[in-house]
Amino acid sequence: MKKFTGVAACFLAVAGAAIAAEELKSGLPVGEQVPAFNVRDITGPKKGTTLCYRCQYGDKPVVTVFTRDLNDNVKDFVKKVDSLLAKNTDKKMSAFVVVMTDDPDAVESKLEKFAEEAKIKDTPLTIVEGVTGPPEYKLSKDAEVTVMMWVDGEVKVDQAFAKGKLDKKAVESLVGETKKILN
Repeated sequence: MKKFTGVAACFLAVAGAAIAAEELKSGLPVGEQVPAFNVRDITGPKKGTTLCYRCQYGDKPVVTVFTRDLNDNVKDFVKKVDSLLAKNTDKKMSAFVVVMTDDPDAVESKLEKFAEEAKIKDTPLTIVEGVTGPPEYKLSKDAEVTVMMWVDGEVKVDQAFAKGKLDKKAVESLVGETKKILN
């Protein structure tokens, strides 16, 4: 019986490690080119219009947050990114947030409140209709938040977070990842 228990424990440990090593995949892989897509700008310079920020920003270093929720950790990350934009105007750093929703009208006022509370000045908060986001971006239905960073139209960072997994440690790590697009 002890031999069986030891083998079973070893098997469970290996299986658990394999599951833990399997990360959530969402978004475009590093090295891939970023396609154009349209959003409805709620708080940015083109408020009230539908446009392509991917097209507007061109080859600039860009941080894009795709989210299905506007929780405190998303707010904290967006505030930090917004602050980075002000510090990196010489590098023309840009960013935008894309809320994926089936009810854009209900989200619009939440985004305005979010921007006001967080004092977001330079990061447009936008909406794309549909909880799956732009199809070309391959966003996982299991990802509550997907953060992609690119420069010269090429993905340099792609990180996804399941519901509740974007925590303070992850926010700090993501802020550090911006160096990959600011060189």
